[in-house]
Amino acid sequence: MPLIPLDIPSGVYRNGTDLQSNGRWRDSNLIRWVDNTMRPMGGWRTRSNNAAAAPIRGMKTWIDNSNERWIAGGSYNKLYVWNETGIRYDITPTSLTAGRDDALSFTGYGGSFYGSYAYGLERPDNVRIQPATSWALDTWGEYLVGCTEDDGKLYEWTLTTGTPAAVIANAPTNNRSLVVTEERFIFALGAGGNPRKVQWCDRENNTLWTPAATNEAGDLELNTNGQIMAGIKVRGQTLILTSTDAHVANYVGPPYVYGIERVGSSCGLAANKAVSVVDAGAFWMGAHAFYAYTGGRVQEIQSEVADYVFNDMNRGQISKAFCVTNSNFGEIFWFYPSAASTENDRYVAFNYIENTWYIGTLARTSGVDAGAFRKPIWADADDYKIYEHEVGFDYGSLSPFAETGPIMLGSGDTVASVTEMIPDEKTQGDVNVTFKTRFYPNGAERDYGPYTMSNPTSLRFTGRQMRMRVSTVALGDWRVGVNRLDVIAGGRR
Repeated sequence: MPLIPLDIPSGVYRNGTDLQSNGRWRDSNLIRWVDNTMRPMGGWRTRSNNAAAAPIRGMKTWIDNSNERWIAGGSYNKLYVWNETGIRYDITPTSLTAGRDDALSFTGYGGSFYGSYAYGLERPDNVRIQPATSWALDTWGEYLVGCTEDDGKLYEWTLTTGTPAAVIANAPTNNRSLVVTEERFIFALGAGGNPRKVQWCDRENNTLWTPAATNEAGDLELNTNGQIMAGIKVRGQTLILTSTDAHVANYVGPPYVYGIERVGSSCGLAANKAVSVVDAGAFWMGAHAFYAYTGGRVQEIQSEVADYVFNDMNRGQISKAFCVTNSNFGEIFWFYPSAASTENDRYVAFNYIENTWYIGTLARTSGVDAGAFRKPIWADADDYKIYEHEVGFDYGSLSPFAETGPIMLGSGDTVASVTEMIPDEKTQGDVNVTFKTRFYPNGAERDYGPYTMSNPTSLRFTGRQMRMRVSTVALGDWRVGVNRLDVIAGGRR
């Protein structure tokens, strides 16, 4: 019999039923695909043993005017900076009002009287969820600026390690967020307690907020039914995302200074930190879909894993979700809490170069891309440390793997036997393979392996359909391409 290539398309497909992922990869962890070849993601190592006291939700890295590098991160009640050697400094503002480590609501278990609602059904949407606290952090020149929704004040830290961040004089209070525009204005988002108001300081003067003919301070109110969630710089514009739609602010100069227009409807942001930007545009997670703004208008990104992600998610804690880019590989990651977890324990990634998706399990609460530092830096959900990623191949207790959906062995209702495999590896023996066979779609599944790869690899199993699981044996930068099977067609069963 001729050898049959297992030419499985790159990326994970996890929508619909199990059989819909026929001939595709269905599950993975710490795996990526580049040029139609499967490989492991890089591992991680501790950046600093000076951990935070609670999960970090909001990070920023930058280089100051003396060429020193900094990492900033905030929790529900603290604001920290780490210098490039890993020393942590507590710069929490003295007037900071602490927020919440977890989102609060009263729509779940214990939220009403016994027997009020049908068992197993989601509660009515009639109580506002108070989100977990996150920090909006940006840089004003070499200085750090930040804001949390629960506190509402705009803060600035001027690089003095023994001095906490201080309130920006004359700035509005009761704000939801902030962003520094390309033109060096600070936007106070949801300014003064108005969830739709954008207010900005004078250009190059963050203590002048009162509009006058002699300055460029000003404000505008968005025409939206939602509330402002976040702002982010995109190419030549400032993108403002609300809970329902998207707007862009364009600098037009005096006397109006900024003009704001809507660029997308029904594309609201799911969580304050669930958006990131790369050269290709801004990408974010909505309530039930993913979106991108690449100029002009917002478009929904067709996802091959959306069914898996949005149907197994803790909606009560979705405010903890965050987005981070890994631009060296063309990837956008979203970390989010699964339905069984109150903390981020899963990720979904979109490779915007390869147009592929992958999923996995990893507990991270915030992160930044490589830039000021050579490697991406992500914060851990368990020990509150910060880690450098894409470093070596140490994954702690985790291990990279990928598993296919069902692959039909025979044609129609015939049974087939597999006797041999010719592996396609960069280095022989870096991975092993397990096969799982069935005679019927919902029948009992039988495992064969794991098989240590050799050329050829002897196999002995029979079935109508099979799955293939590729697992790491030797930690390293392995590659797996198109394996080939020797399949002998059989009869009916």
